[in-house]
Amino acid sequence: MTSSYSSRTFNVPRYSPEPSTWNKLTARGSLIRRLDWVLLLACLMLSIASWALVFSATRGRTELTHGDQYAYLFKDLVNTGIGLALCAGTIWLGHRTLRTAVPILYGASVVLCLLVLTPLGATINGSRSWLAIPGGLSLQPAEFAKITITLGMAMVLAARVDAGDNPHPDHRTVMQALGLAAVPVGVIMLMPDLGSVMVLGAIILGVLLASGASNRWILGGLAAVVVLAALVWQLGLLDEYQIARFAAFANPNLDPSGVGYNTNQARIAIGSGGLFGAGLFHGSQTTGQFVPEQQTDFIFSVAGEELGFVGAGFIILLIGVVLWRACRIARESTELYGTIVAAGVIAWFAFQAFENIGMCLGIMPVTGLPLPFVSYGGTSMFAVWISIGLLQSIRVQRPVSA
Repeated sequence: MTSSYSSRTFNVPRYSPEPSTWNKLTARGSLIRRLDWVLLLACLMLSIASWALVFSATRGRTELTHGDQYAYLFKDLVNTGIGLALCAGTIWLGHRTLRTAVPILYGASVVLCLLVLTPLGATINGSRSWLAIPGGLSLQPAEFAKITITLGMAMVLAARVDAGDNPHPDHRTVMQALGLAAVPVGVIMLMPDLGSVMVLGAIILGVLLASGASNRWILGGLAAVVVLAALVWQLGLLDEYQIARFAAFANPNLDPSGVGYNTNQARIAIGSGGLFGAGLFHGSQTTGQFVPEQQTDFIFSVAGEELGFVGAGFIILLIGVVLWRACRIARESTELYGTIVAAGVIAWFAFQAFENIGMCLGIMPVTGLPLPFVSYGGTSMFAVWISIGLLQSIRVQRPVSA
């Protein structure tokens, strides 16, 4: 693994203590050429779709925009811009540099999650999973926990394998990694933020699968999820609105004007779109404001109604491209650490996209998870773009000959 860290990766001579200006430019050009531009373009196209869909969903909602129909569009543009800057910064730092900072990042994310349980925590849409920031802003620490759990587990599981000591993680190493993940998962369960816990469970499973850990851990993890879900239900750790959502999912006709209202209206919107949709900004369900939280949880219903099956299908296709390129990066990584990090991101995006689209279609319970890159939301947008930065870093830091 020594060669993968060498300055040769960036076309800088070994003997030069201070690279020349030409070599610096060459290194920068090499890095830019080696970015996965298909992945980046797919993410940018999803963000552009977000601008149009968020604007359509919010421009007529005066209770949200306070009379400025462009308010959420402007915020979404700013969030995307910050996300791109964080992505660029992550690529510049590199996933290997961040590997050394994982203990600090992990500790910070746990502290932020704990602060949600204090008076600093804020309840939005029935979920106390937000951290109030002076100036009317809010932060959802669970989004950053998705990143730090991925990085932390990858660091533990890959340490001895990348060093050449073991061919795969042993049982003790797997237990250490699971213990590391259990702390933020436990804190987030206390909020309770069931949707984020489900995503973290998918990430943990994806990380274990990519690490080469024994299949007994995979089967044991699945069994533990079933037992944990039963305990959460029996101990009454879920809020009433969460129990009602599961009841409405099990029986869509239970309360169509109450707890089942959001899903029913989203399905009506998507169904009315037909093949090509009613046209952007012309959806009756959207302009009539029949679907609550349409700019966040139910953004896919805007695409289904106004862009139709073709437009909504194109969004799903773009998400598929993101997952395909991420899988390729994971497969081509020259170190287990990079493979595990990429696998964690894949599991995160795949499960969250399936859950968000599924709840709009009525095939998954409503959990309040955003659609990656498309739903409005600052913290979620920052987190997914940081993850893209990690994927790009894994790609560009491969040896040039790979």
